[in-house]
Amino acid sequence: MTTILEVRDLGKSFGGVRAVDRLSFAIEEHAILGLIGPNGAGKSTLFNLINGVFTPDSGRVTFRGMDITGATPDVVARHGLARTHQIVQPLEAMTVLDNCTVGACFGRQNLPRARALQAAREAAVFVGLGDRLDSPAAQLTIAGKKRLELARALAAQPLLLLLDEVLAGLNPTEVERMIGVIRRLRERGITILIIEHLMQAIMSLSDRIVVLNHGQKLAEGAPAEVANTPAVIEAYLGDPALAAELVGKRRA
Repeated sequence: MTTILEVRDLGKSFGGVRAVDRLSFAIEEHAILGLIGPNGAGKSTLFNLINGVFTPDSGRVTFRGMDITGATPDVVARHGLARTHQIVQPLEAMTVLDNCTVGACFGRQNLPRARALQAAREAAVFVGLGDRLDSPAAQLTIAGKKRLELARALAAQPLLLLLDEVLAGLNPTEVERMIGVIRRLRERGITILIIEHLMQAIMSLSDRIVVLNHGQKLAEGAPAEVANTPAVIEAYLGDPALAAELVGKRRA
């Protein structure tokens, strides 16, 4: 397998707080890598370091063999890396189609407007918003805005997609639908790095999992291996019975 993203000895501090501390991991093409850990563990900060919102104090980010450390978000997007945000950020005065068109225009292929509109429609349809193309983003439900966030990133035609808690705030039916969308994204050849607190979902989706705690990598491995790691149970899962249940459901 070919490595698409490598993070090496990455570090970032805010004042006296070490948000990300000498973190290293890699993702193979077409894989789904889960990123878990307690609130404040550094997960969203890591996303911001990868896609250029923050500049790391140390370390390196390599994407498809290119050093993108400290590159701005627009440059990172042009290389084929897109993301969603934990707190949805739609352009609320614009329609669903126009939101997605923004993603297409500033994505990997720098599409002209006509082709961007086509890519935007395809992305909206893919996530289940095909019947809301002309609706203002402000009129969408939370679940709809989550789908729009994903569609806008997908319209950028990424090779690697960073998903920041796309399942948060959704009811069980909406969660299942979104999980289906994520699986279909991988089937299309998109590599995925996903932050998620719904353990059953991330255990079933991920090929491998990285666990962060206080900005450091606490564990890495296959989902069952990680769930059974004593340090992970103590710092995050809290209950060995929950770990056993998660492993059992994945095997089932």
